[in-house]
Amino acid sequence: MPIISQFYGILIYIYKEIGGHHNKPHIHAKYNEYEASIIIENSEWNGDMPSKQKKIIDAWIEIHRDELLAVWYAYNNDGELIKIKGLE
Repeated sequence: MPIISQFYGILIYIYKEIGGHHNKPHIHAKYNEYEASIIIENSEWNGDMPSKQKKIIDAWIEIHRDELLAVWYAYNNDGELIKIKGLE
């Protein structure tokens, strides 16, 4: 699970979709024992995350939405892993 960004103890990573694209472009977030997947285009969440960290991640996605889509497609089509700056 390659990490593409990290900030405030939150890890953001992606998985390669083996055998083609089966899911909508999404990322995974991990914070301590919490884990969730988030669809990039509409910030639809699946999983658990404390509300404070969820708000931080949502803000980060809003700032980097276009980059996240580019990263997801680059990694799943070409295997190219691009990192994205975290929040400061």
